[in-house]
This record gives sequence, C-alpha cells and structure tokens, in this order.
Amino acid sequence: MSYIFSFMKRLQLLITAFGVLLSLNTFANALVSIKGKVVDATTQAPLVGATLYISDLKASTSTNSNGEFTFNNVPAKGKFLLEVRYLGYKTSSKLIDLAVPQDISFALAPSVIESAEVVITGTPFSSNNKTNSLAVVSVSRDQLAQSAATNLVDAIAKVPGVSQVTTGGAISKPTIRGLGYNRVLTMVDGAREEGQQWGDEHGVQVDQFSAARIEVLKGPASLLYGSDALGGVINIIDDLVPAEGTYNGNFTTNYNTNGGLTGSSLMMQGNTNGFVYRGRVSYKNAYGFGYKDHVVPNAGFNEINTSAMLGLNKTWGYTHLSLSRFATNIGLVEEGPDADGNYADEDGNIISNSDAKKRSLNLPFQNINHYRAALNSNVLLGGGQLKSTFAFQRNIRKEFEETKDEPGLNLGLNSYTYDVKYSFANNGVWEPTIGLQGMYQTNKNSGEEFLVPDYNSNNVGAFAYLKRNFENGAINAGVRYDYKKIDGKDLVNEDGDQVFNAFNNKFSNVTGSVGFAFDIAKNLNLKGNIGSGFRAPNIAELGANGKHEGTFRYEIGNSSLKQETSLQFDLGLTYQAENITLGLNAYSNKIYNYIYLSNLNSETIDYTGEEGDVETLPVYRFLQTDASLIGGEASVDFHLVKALHFENTFAYVKGTNNATNSPLPFIPAASLNNEIRFEPQIKGLNDSFIKVGLTNVFKQDRIDAFETETDGYTLFDAGIGTSFKTKKGKFNVWVTGQNLTNKLYYNHLSRYKLANIYNPGRNVSFGISVPL
Repeated sequence: MSYIFSFMKRLQLLITAFGVLLSLNTFANALVSIKGKVVDATTQAPLVGATLYISDLKASTSTNSNGEFTFNNVPAKGKFLLEVRYLGYKTSSKLIDLAVPQDISFALAPSVIESAEVVITGTPFSSNNKTNSLAVVSVSRDQLAQSAATNLVDAIAKVPGVSQVTTGGAISKPTIRGLGYNRVLTMVDGAREEGQQWGDEHGVQVDQFSAARIEVLKGPASLLYGSDALGGVINIIDDLVPAEGTYNGNFTTNYNTNGGLTGSSLMMQGNTNGFVYRGRVSYKNAYGFGYKDHVVPNAGFNEINTSAMLGLNKTWGYTHLSLSRFATNIGLVEEGPDADGNYADEDGNIISNSDAKKRSLNLPFQNINHYRAALNSNVLLGGGQLKSTFAFQRNIRKEFEETKDEPGLNLGLNSYTYDVKYSFANNGVWEPTIGLQGMYQTNKNSGEEFLVPDYNSNNVGAFAYLKRNFENGAINAGVRYDYKKIDGKDLVNEDGDQVFNAFNNKFSNVTGSVGFAFDIAKNLNLKGNIGSGFRAPNIAELGANGKHEGTFRYEIGNSSLKQETSLQFDLGLTYQAENITLGLNAYSNKIYNYIYLSNLNSETIDYTGEEGDVETLPVYRFLQTDASLIGGEASVDFHLVKALHFENTFAYVKGTNNATNSPLPFIPAASLNNEIRFEPQIKGLNDSFIKVGLTNVFKQDRIDAFETETDGYTLFDAGIGTSFKTKKGKFNVWVTGQNLTNKLYYNHLSRYKLANIYNPGRNVSFGISVPL
C-alpha cells in the first residue's frame, strides 16, 4: 500500500504545482473574491443563512445577517453555475461569468414546492436538472438519516424505479428499473466502486454517514461512465468544503429497536486560506433482525469506517486527496426456520431469541476490508476545465465457514482507475467535452475454496460530448468507444482437479446518446433521451465454478458469453405549479445478449464441504438471450395548504425474455408509496415535521420457471422530528417507525426468501445530529 500512497502524494504535488504555475501565468489577481446578496423576492428582506454552492469548484458559503455572501479564492475567469438554497423558497441557480464585474443577487420566491436543483451526475458540467435529458433524482442527507435504513442502499429504496436485492440488514444491492449487479455503477469520491459487486451478498462498501446526498441516474449512462453503467448510476456525493475561515463538525448517532442497531459518526472539517481538510470515523453494530416473535440468528453485523480528505481550493481550481477504509464483519444465515418457525443450531437445539440477540458472530461470516485512495482535481486551463480522478482500491473479501482462524474463500482485488475530462471554454451556449477513462484490475485467490478464477483485466474508453443550451432548455449528444480485455487464469487444486480453465476474452463497442429537455409551456417541462449501453461480462459470469456462502446455490460460468448492448428510449414530463407537482416517466429498453442466471430442468449437484459433509445444491448457469424491459414511474405531490404535503409515487417494470416470451427472473414488483407530511411552524424550532406513510408492493406473479410467486403487502411507516439553532449550527432530532403493524412479508428480491425467512418486522429508530 505504501507505494500507492507515495504515488498519490507525488501526483497531488505535481498537479498542485502545475495549478500554481498556471495561476501565476494566467491570472494576475492572486486572490479573487465574488460577493452578492440573497433576498426575498416579495419583501426584499435579506435571507439569513441561505446556502450557496459552486459544485464545479467544490466551494460553498452562506449568507450573513444582511443576506450577503462572499466566495474567496475563486478564479478570475470562467463561467460557473452558482446555486442557492433556502428552506421554504424555490431553489435557484444562475450561470455567472467571473471575468465580468457584476452585482450577483438572488431574489428567491417563497414556495412550498422544491424546484429542480443542480445535479452533477450524467453531465460533465454541473447543470440545472430541468436541462438534463437523463432522469436524475437527488436524495438529501436529512432524507437518508430519517429513513431509519440499516445501510445506504436501503435508504434510497423508495426512489421510484429503485429497489434492492437484500441479504438481511447489512447487505443491499441496488437495482434500477429492473437492472442490477454490474449493470448499475456506484460512484464514490468521483471513482467507480470496485468490490466484487458481481456477488449476490456483496453490498456497497461505503460509509452511509459520509453521504451529503445521493444522485440516482435512471437509464443507460455508458456514454459518460463506460461499461457497467448500462442500467444507471448511484452517485454518492460527499460534502463540499466549508467556507474559508470555517472550522466545524458534526456528531450523528441513531438506534434501531429491530436488530439493536447502534450507529454513530463523528466528522470534523475546516478551510484555512484554501487549505481544506476533513476527517470522519463511523461505527455500526447490530444483532440479527427480527419479525413477529422471532430473531434471525447470526444475521448481525459490525462496521467501522475511517476517512480523511486533504486538499487545496485556489484561484486555479482545486485538488483533493481522499483516503478511506471500510471494514465490516457480516453474519451469514445458512438455514431458515423449521416447520414451527424456530431456528436450530447444528445439533438441532432451538436457538432462543435471547441467544440470537448476542452481538458476537458465529460461522459462517464475511470479513471485508475496502481501502480507497482518490485524487480529484479541477484545473482551469485555456479557459476550460480539466477534471481528473485517479483512484486506487483494494478489496479484501474473506468468508469464514469452518473455522474463525482460516478463511475458506479469500479474494484480493486491486483496481486502478483514471478519469480525465476536458471541458472547453464556453459562453454558456455550447458546452463541448472530451474524455478518457480506464481501469486495470488484478484479482487473486488466497483461500482454500474457489468461486472465481484469478484474473487480470484492462479496459479503456474515450468519449466526446456536446450540449447546446437555449433560453428554455437544452439538447445534447455524444459518442463513445470502449475496449476491454480480461484474462482468466488456469487453476488446479491440491487434489489435481481442474477448477478453472484459462480464457482470454476481448470486448469492444461504440455507444451513443441523444437527448433534449425543454420547457414547452409555463410550468411544463418535457425531456427525452435515446441512449445505447454496453456491458462486458463480469468474472463470475465468465468463470464461476462453486458454492458461495449465503447464496443457497452452486454457480457455473460460461467463458463464451458475449457482451451486452442496449438501446433505451426514455421520455419524461414534469408539471410544477404553485401547489402541485406531477411527474411522468416512461421507458423502453431492449437489451441484446442479456446475461441471466437460471436453474435448468431443476439441475442439482452434490457439494462436499471442507469437513466432508455433503449437501445437495441447485445448479445455476449463466445464459444469454435478447430481452426487453418496459415500464415507468409517476409522482404526484399535493400541497393544498403550505404546511401539508401529500406525496405519491408509483413504479412498474416488466421484463421479458424475447426468445421464449417468458418473464425475466428477479424483476421487482410494482410499488405505490403514499406519504402525508405536516410541517408546522413552531416558535424556536425549525424543520419540524410529522409524517405517516404507506408502502404498497403488489403481487409479483410474472416469474421465471424456477422462481416462486411473491404476495403483495402494505407497510405502515411514521416519523416525527425537529431542529433548533445553536451557535454552531442546527441540532436535529427525529424518531422514525417502519412496518409499525409488524407485517409478515417477503420482498421478491430478498435472497432470504429462498430459506423462508421473512423481511424485518416492526422497527423504531431514534436519531440525533449535533453540530460541533
């Protein structure tokens, strides 16, 4: 690891020195500031505490008691999108030219409805979401915290079109519009996360407390992100740096009654003359989740995460070095309950709920360590922006099955990624960008069991993107070329048995995208996109041969698989008036050579474990077919009175195997979410709310031959919370309840459904967030 960090440090110094030289040669002003004011559009009264952001510079500030703001150490030239947010007012943004002296002012209109905010996902420049042709939904830190979720992916599961493949409370994998696994790309610190994400029980390795917000891009995003973004992108975005001269922090803690989850996180950050820094440490611990009168034994987990960021924000741009370690231990459940609903140990003795609530993990369990180093920079060059992300990740995944001393499965994955984009100087009308991205990977088995072979992988992609802005909208287009090579290694075990045969595969593809977004009438926005996607098969699909703990099956790969390609049509309509918003999205996605798992003709295999015990497992093989996914999302928000919000969302996707005209497997059921939220104005308090909601999931009876139907269900949720101002900032407190009727149900994508283990029952979560 030391040589990686040495490399990153030298690279940081090189970019910093380059930026300093650039600033000396290009900008005469050593220190540049911009100032402005934020007022109420009706009364012209100053708005105190409004927050302003320049995402492309990773800069933020807030207004003082006179509604005035200042950004220091900003470039002397360049056009950047400046966004301002203030609770109870419409979010506003405008493109500012720093080379032109001007009085920057915002007059915000009061509104009970949040307007489209600035997003950074799916576009090289930060842009107003109304001009983004792709469907992007943003989830704030408060929404994440108040969801009472046990992991980050569960926290966004109510976004229309998003669902999750779950393995208990610790592991969730995102799916977007019916596509998951390596078809959804997760971005962390500006780099794609690589952590053996092909596995059913391999979750996202991210500290959920670190996310300032999450942007979910729904639809093919291969143009800007390459292979594995065929279904969409989950972009986990950390905080922008604080204003210059600021030093602050935050402590957040919560407790869940179901599973006894305790989670806490401490963060401190500061900005001293453009030298920015942040440190965070988080800890979570839980025993097994429960439903009705049962607690699932060995379903607990513990997790400790540490991260740090050091960087410079100067007149030439910024450079930030982020380092993190994600470490977790997760219990795996091998067997479900007996006919009476009780859980038993290996000797057949009933496990009591009190024993199941012990926080120590038994065999089998996972131990995962994920190390990440990322260097993010934006250097202003030739009037344009040179953005780059260089990252190194090491994922060490161990599964302990027979003993806690030696892992059965032990995988070590090293990933080196780079992403360099240059956005040419523009006048706010034409926005051209070119980019180069790539990744080199090595994966090595060090355990006594094998599921996937050792391999090396190398891929590279280049793209060109152009956006044309108009007064009431924008159009965009782009083209991309990708090439990937993967070499699987031969392996013979100690008994002389051939476990894996060597293979060498090459994949290449050209993708493109064309889209538009326009205000076609007052309060009415129409957007559409036609995009192609590309995904090379992952190592499990090409070379798997074995049983993975917690999967309840034996998987066999196919090294002859072809790459997946797709063509998706997406159309969205948004109507936003004073007291109502309406959103409709429809899509049709044709995927060629779609790869999926199937248990053909009830095939089984007798699998012998390390201690000679034999169990019969179903055999799942990776197959290919042409497939179609069609569906849509709808949302309606009523605000009949200022303090009352009635929010409703619906999502549906239908997956079809075009070769057999039969349903695709593992497609989420249709869902309808309703929530009433009351936000009273209470003297001395802020952001107060009371909410009640219903999650309605419909029966899923469109299933593949080896699947079973899943009944529909309705869950009742509720919550209450408030905040009050202190000298350091806002002190938040909330209580959230989930499944308050203690409903017994299966989620169709729950992997524990195969073992007749229900999803979690009633849960009440208590949380506080304290400014420091």
